[in-house]
Amino acid sequence: MNPFDVLRDSLYFFKRNLLQIAQLCLPLVILEALLQQVVDHSTEPDSFPGISVMVGLLVYPLYTAALILFLDARSRGESPRTRDLLAMAATLWPRFALLTALNTLLILLGLSLYFLPGLWLMVTLAFGEYLLVLRGFAPLAAMKESLRLTRGHFLRILLCILCVMGPLWILKGASLAIYPEPQNALLSLLIDSAHSFLQLFTTVVIFRLFMLISESPDKTDRAV
Repeated sequence: MNPFDVLRDSLYFFKRNLLQIAQLCLPLVILEALLQQVVDHSTEPDSFPGISVMVGLLVYPLYTAALILFLDARSRGESPRTRDLLAMAATLWPRFALLTALNTLLILLGLSLYFLPGLWLMVTLAFGEYLLVLRGFAPLAAMKESLRLTRGHFLRILLCILCVMGPLWILKGASLAIYPEPQNALLSLLIDSAHSFLQLFTTVVIFRLFMLISESPDKTDRAV
């Protein structure tokens, strides 16, 4: 499994299905960015930082679960309707939000411990969302199974994540350099929405990795 083959295949899929992905996720991505703006402008700079995380927990699980369901359906040659995907995602929201909260808490804690533990957790917990949405795992069980599935594939997964997120971090930094704070509200909304939408490509890449690793003979044998 060559990471660059995974990235190439994922990019081809993302480009080919860009319109459907935009129709499915972009309205919720914009809503999330708008809510974040409202929170940022209505709270003091030294207020509780967890408020922004809570805003993300309201919307992120919906569009991410819907995207994962879309990726799974397209991998089987199906073309589900947007409203059906969103309805299914809504039923998964409580468990997905709990999983996201646990992952975020652990990764932030790990990042505070000299960064590397957080990086390790980010990689080893990467499959939890897919296990919850596609395999019906409970949040804690999905985290545990993700730790098992990613064993032996850390560097491959990390390389794929960095190849996607690295350019996005640079792009985000460049946009802030060109349009420094304080930004126009509309411009800030456009930048944040575009950045969050492009991050969805990471979901496509990790889905491709998840399918390859979870369906490999050695992983299947251990799961039986």
